[in-house]
Amino acid sequence: MAKKLKKAGTTGKYGARYGVVVRNRVKNIEKEQRKRHECPQCNRVGVSRVCSGVWECRRCGNKFAAGAYNPRIRRSVPRSSTE
Repeated sequence: MAKKLKKAGTTGKYGARYGVVVRNRVKNIEKEQRKRHECPQCNRVGVSRVCSGVWECRRCGNKFAAGAYNPRIRRSVPRSSTE
């Protein structure tokens, strides 16, 4: 019996183009960005992406800016002086 192939998921639209490594990277990024995330204000799972870099919680209505593909807000790290 033939082996069953894995589903292409969101990258099936690309067909055999662009190479498997690139398609798998895109698939992982799109999977992460489309799932529900935890809200930094109410701590409930309900944050979804509105557009690139804009996220909104469906529970409390909190709208905030964060990463393009991930709502984790990166804190800036203070640089130490080398002098």
